Amino acid sequence: MRILDTFRYSAQAATGTPLRTGLLMLAMSIGVAAVVMLTALGDGARRYVVNEFSAIGSNLVIVLPGRSDTRGFNPANIITSTPRDLTVNDASSLLRLPGVMRVAPITVATTEINASGKLREAMMVGTNADFIHVRQLKMGLGRFLGKSAMGHGAAEVVLGNKIRQDIFGNESPLGKMVRVGDRRLRVVGVLAEGGHGMGMSTDELVIVPVSIAQAMLNSNTLFRILVEARSRDQLEEVKARVLKMITQRHEGEEDITVITQDAVLETFDKILGVLTMGVAGIAAISLAVAGILVMNVMLVSVTQRTAEIGLLKALGATSGAVRQLFMVEAILLSLAGALMGIALGYLGAAMLRQFYPTFPAYPPMWAVLAGFGTAMVSGLIFGVMPARRAAQMDPIQALSKR
Repeated sequence: MRILDTFRYSAQAATGTPLRTGLLMLAMSIGVAAVVMLTALGDGARRYVVNEFSAIGSNLVIVLPGRSDTRGFNPANIITSTPRDLTVNDASSLLRLPGVMRVAPITVATTEINASGKLREAMMVGTNADFIHVRQLKMGLGRFLGKSAMGHGAAEVVLGNKIRQDIFGNESPLGKMVRVGDRRLRVVGVLAEGGHGMGMSTDELVIVPVSIAQAMLNSNTLFRILVEARSRDQLEEVKARVLKMITQRHEGEEDITVITQDAVLETFDKILGVLTMGVAGIAAISLAVAGILVMNVMLVSVTQRTAEIGLLKALGATSGAVRQLFMVEAILLSLAGALMGIALGYLGAAMLRQFYPTFPAYPPMWAVLAGFGTAMVSGLIFGVMPARRAAQMDPIQALSKR
């Protein structure tokens, strides 16, 4: 039997029972769609985290108060406590280190901003003039904080775009006085709309000099210190020098954690990569179930087409040709289900991106190919038994069952 005839016969046999064929394709497509969708979610989460950390700047070394016992990055360090605080003087000392380009001390707190008869809460960041370069932010209006000694700063404030709109509307706030906490500060700039990083939108920020923020909070401690290295090649060297410098300043006690931006990205990338593989494996189980359904449907088909098989063999069809017919039919059903599943998976990922535009839910190509391949292999493996059963039939006994 020619290959073209084999495919034509198998296709006609598959479409001869549309309801049964449709249910089988639906089962297979659900399995493939699950693989595509779940890996899109997992890989999307990985990309989202990587993008968030990349948005905080480049070539960064981050100094956190508190020591990590494993000497590595741990997400719990973000909210850790420490017996000895980081100070502005600690940050100033890092500027003298070789390979260090900029240093931005950070103090964070919630506060109230009051102007033009309007009052609202905001996240306040106390820092210095280098913060805008370290974080790679852009200005929408005016300028950023002025250059001054690390522990000093003028009575000025930079507003996030959303804060500006809520307080001043479309009116320019430049040069106007606002009350931040218990201080009256002059607005010198507004950040460009849409800045983000680490899950925090800069549109909601109020940025003041670190000295003013510490005076408002009656505290000399820092939340973090961001250190920008001159190049990516110097990151590890700068990390070691920063750790040594702060340890010396803290009387030889290593009570801080110093991490690089690359280490953070690598850690989250590994965690979420394993998670993606895990959910893909779970989804692939449904493809095995769909394969068993293929086998059951084909076994029923063999039983219903016993006389047809006997006629084919009586007309000279070999056992190999009969086996080939049923194997091709199983493969065609699996192929149609797999293609439908890929389409459903891409459609689901597109809908997810439509509802959550910032979440990059794109199915990785390896997952699409793996889902397709697993579906085809599943259909092939579970199609062997029905095909062998059909091929082993005696033509005379098969014809007698007409």
